Amino acid sequence: MAEEQEPSAEEGAEKKPSKLKWIIIGVVALVIVGGGGAAAALFLLGGDDSAETEEAAPAEPVRAEAIYTKVRTMGGKPMFVVTLQSEDNRPHYMQLYVEAKSRDQAVHDAMTLHMPLIVSRLNNLYSTQNYRELQSLEGKLALQDSSTDLVREIMQEKIGKPGVETILFTNMVMQ
Repeated sequence: MAEEQEPSAEEGAEKKPSKLKWIIIGVVALVIVGGGGAAAALFLLGGDDSAETEEAAPAEPVRAEAIYTKVRTMGGKPMFVVTLQSEDNRPHYMQLYVEAKSRDQAVHDAMTLHMPLIVSRLNNLYSTQNYRELQSLEGKLALQDSSTDLVREIMQEKIGKPGVETILFTNMVMQ
């Protein structure tokens, strides 16, 4: 009988760690579930504060959509064709398609009204260009900047504001 009692004592000793193991697992599970619930509550309920902050922040001004005006002659030709100056005494030509970018319908209407003046002055500008200088990217960008400045001056003179953001070359061929 003594031998029978000894194994039961060992079984009791093994059962205690088993119960302890389940208690630890239960506590860990509660911590995980409780922590997850707390995190979910902060995430879901905490999002409202950021929405209020965004609404309170001043909104950036919305830019009007760009309006592109084709610069063309009265005959409707959509391009400039000019003879370029060069040092090699050979004739060189440039064909250039030009558009003006603005964000105001009044500027677009004014450009349409004053198109003969714009075309005339741009034609004078383009015909004074040097072929060698226009072969580089810097030369083309300088011509684009000069064109923009010229059209802005005309618009300032005619409507009291520059109005034109930039002049764009949509096609340029030189030979």
